[in-house]
Amino acid sequence: MTTLSMRRKLLLFMTVLIFALGFLIFRVFYIQAFEGEMLQARAYEQHTRDRLIAPVRGNIYDRNGVAMARTQTVSSISVIRAQVEDAAFVAQTLANVLGLDYDYVYEKVNRRVALERIKTHVPIEIGEQLRQMRIPGIVVDEDVARVYPFSTLAAQVIGFVGIDNQGIIGLEAKYDSFLAGQRGKILTETDARGRELIDSKTVRIAPVDGQHLVTTIDAVVQQFAEQTIAKAVEAKSAIRGAIVMMNPQTGEILAMANEPTFSLNEPFAINNAELAAVWDSFNTEEQMNHLNQMWRNFTINDTYEPGSTFKIVTAAAGLEEGVITTESRFNCSGSKTVGGRQIRCWRHPRAHGNINFVEGVQHSCNPVFMEVGEALGPEVFHEYMLRFGFAERTGVDLPGEAVGIMFAPEKIGTVELAVMSFGQSFQITPLQLMRAASATINGGYMITPHVGAKIVDDNGNLVEEFIREQGQRVISPGTSQILTDVLESVVYVGTGHRTYLPGYRIGGKTSTSQKLPRGSGRYISAFLTFAPADDPQIMALVLIDEPKGAYYGGQVAGPVMKELLASVLPYLGIQPVFSEEELAQDGVGQVRIPNVVGQSMTAAKNTLDTLGLDTEILGAGDEVIGQFPIAGELVNQGTRVILYAAANEE
Repeated sequence: MTTLSMRRKLLLFMTVLIFALGFLIFRVFYIQAFEGEMLQARAYEQHTRDRLIAPVRGNIYDRNGVAMARTQTVSSISVIRAQVEDAAFVAQTLANVLGLDYDYVYEKVNRRVALERIKTHVPIEIGEQLRQMRIPGIVVDEDVARVYPFSTLAAQVIGFVGIDNQGIIGLEAKYDSFLAGQRGKILTETDARGRELIDSKTVRIAPVDGQHLVTTIDAVVQQFAEQTIAKAVEAKSAIRGAIVMMNPQTGEILAMANEPTFSLNEPFAINNAELAAVWDSFNTEEQMNHLNQMWRNFTINDTYEPGSTFKIVTAAAGLEEGVITTESRFNCSGSKTVGGRQIRCWRHPRAHGNINFVEGVQHSCNPVFMEVGEALGPEVFHEYMLRFGFAERTGVDLPGEAVGIMFAPEKIGTVELAVMSFGQSFQITPLQLMRAASATINGGYMITPHVGAKIVDDNGNLVEEFIREQGQRVISPGTSQILTDVLESVVYVGTGHRTYLPGYRIGGKTSTSQKLPRGSGRYISAFLTFAPADDPQIMALVLIDEPKGAYYGGQVAGPVMKELLASVLPYLGIQPVFSEEELAQDGVGQVRIPNVVGQSMTAAKNTLDTLGLDTEILGAGDEVIGQFPIAGELVNQGTRVILYAAANEE
């Protein structure tokens, strides 16, 4: 090999070496300057153990600041296996203090994992007891538990959280991003085996607590609604029932009651005694199906044929289009033949005879509305169904809302049009019906039903307000006023007379919906009302599913609605104005609630009976320890006063 060749190889080697050293120097510089913090964080993460700290979930309040869901501080008990010195002793201690099975705890203590959770939602005092024992391997962390002070109140609306404190149904799920907050951490340095280093520093990254939701629900109105529908479902041996109360001007929902309900504090405990008795015989999928049925909110999750309450919409369309007036004449012979098919009036074989349109609404005459539908025609009729929102969701801020099921316009024949005109052959949700009915009596505007009002911080300061814009106008103010007056007459002289309350101007419409299949003998009895008729501030819908015995809406739901309004209207500050004729009636007028707390039940009931007040006793015992309404409130005669009894001493 020549000297020149060796020099060339040496030069090449030196060049490669210089480039390699240069690359290494550049790489070290790059890592130090640009990746140093990231790699240091990774190294720290590999040599630390982090334990999550649950944030305090935000509260859910009613419109008056009453807490309907809140969070309390508890402890979470875990074991770090690498730090355990005596597994049997640790297991025995935890089993004794936490009330758990020893074998169950021992198996968990010996699991080869970094951190094993033994029990969550432990009372804070028990957690502190374990902390004071200072037993190696036992870790006591901060934790939170969701608590529902009213247990079953508005259960399907409020919803509940899972074991990870995340909302599952209802408002808890819908507003989870506001309520949940952000988790914190406790970081502890460990060696390669996961053992905590001596004199290591513990770093605590504080959680960010959730914000609070203020709703439009009124807890008192909700209680009135739930007590009323529960009593009605029991009295009629119905399979379920529901009440919704809403402001038809704004869409604010004051109450949404479903019966049967369930306990939010024990949401996985089935509320049906027969099912509970055989619960263990179901597989996991079957159990979840039953639980989902229990959690369903009938008023938004399910559709049904609305029946005669839908006649409000048919009437609005007919008046708006000018195909009828209040004086239009009709003849009811007890049925009407359409497309070769005889369609009966509910009064068949009797007939309403020759009546005008107002009388047709008052007596809920099917042939009258069939003629109105025929005059409108399928295209216009379908257009009004779209206008009133039956092909879309209402936009209510609750998860799982269903949407109406109806014919396409080209599928609406003469028979379909006839039965649709009085609320059959299509399905909608109860809340869709209320939204449409609100537009017919609020001047013609569509509204957005809602429960969430605003988000506030711990000090009550506004964080975000949920604004719902007024929707499009679907009928004229004139049509709305005519229909309001007509519906008021339904309560005074028509099928809704059982809801008549002296001193109040109330409008409404009854309904008896036949469930599919036809001829099954199963019905949904309903009553839709609003008050006061001259300035509607509250709209209420009562639904009773499959009542036994009498099933007509006016007979079944009418008295239920009357009882509800008799309690709610005075509470809302809607005062009665009595005519001279009404004041002359027995049991009409207002009285001031006396204080009966401390009296015997017999004496208290006699006092209230003398004043013309109804009573309901909750609890067992002979002494009154509480009452609602409270003493001094001005109420109508016939108002129900709830007496809370002290337990008898053994």
